[in-house]
Amino acid sequence: MTQLDLKSIEPIIEFALKEDIGNGDITTDSLIPQEARTTATMTAKADGIVAGLEVAEMVFRKLDSKTVWQTFVSDGQPVSKGDLIAKVEGSFRALLTGERTALNFLQRMSGIATATSVFVNSIKDLKTKILDTRKTVPCLRLLDKYAVAAGGGTNHRIGLFDMVMIKDNHIKVAGNITNAVNGIRPKISNAIKIEVETTTLEEVQEAIAAGADIIMLDNMDNVTMAKAVALIAGRAKVEASGNMTLERLRKVAETGVDFISIGALTHSVTAMDISMNIEI
Repeated sequence: MTQLDLKSIEPIIEFALKEDIGNGDITTDSLIPQEARTTATMTAKADGIVAGLEVAEMVFRKLDSKTVWQTFVSDGQPVSKGDLIAKVEGSFRALLTGERTALNFLQRMSGIATATSVFVNSIKDLKTKILDTRKTVPCLRLLDKYAVAAGGGTNHRIGLFDMVMIKDNHIKVAGNITNAVNGIRPKISNAIKIEVETTTLEEVQEAIAAGADIIMLDNMDNVTMAKAVALIAGRAKVEASGNMTLERLRKVAETGVDFISIGALTHSVTAMDISMNIEI
């Protein structure tokens, strides 16, 4: 997701504005003349990676179609504390009314991109790629995953529809990994990958024999993961998952896994500090 489908996210922005504005911004509408126009600047209050500029722009355009939006960086670019990120000129009312919604999107997305970049850069000399997960805020998945990509990460499946993921409960229902893979394979396109979650070397061996495209090593210790990678020997891609902290990341990547998935990129994000100041 290196580009945003603005049509797809438009309903998200409209709902966010409706949630915040309701019947009207009673403070702004009571104080600011309807015809008044002004300019505001957005400034980084911390170092980080910017993501979500088009989303913030759309917020203001929804409130004032004549908004003039100027950016000084692009999504995915680093900024330092004090750097000017964007400048917006438009209806005074629109800028005040849309400020919080625009910042909420921009700060969250930039926070995700920033966190992702830290993980990515810590193993940039190794082959392993950082994956996101489906642990996103409901209805914000496209934005969350775009922000991961802006931070240099790689998107895992977008949802339940674009890749098979056979997890422990699926295996219990099917009886074993072999039955699960064989039960699914004839019902899907050859273009769809099948990933199998494993927790032991025995399960890894079964997943290999069943022809899994990707084998997830779930909550394994580093020694067992290294053995699993050697056992797989390139016959499937390998993903490590479970309790992937920054402190542990490099040792896991050094086992030779292709991917490390990290739910915390999106479910425990710290918003990047960005301010918006009206020029009066």
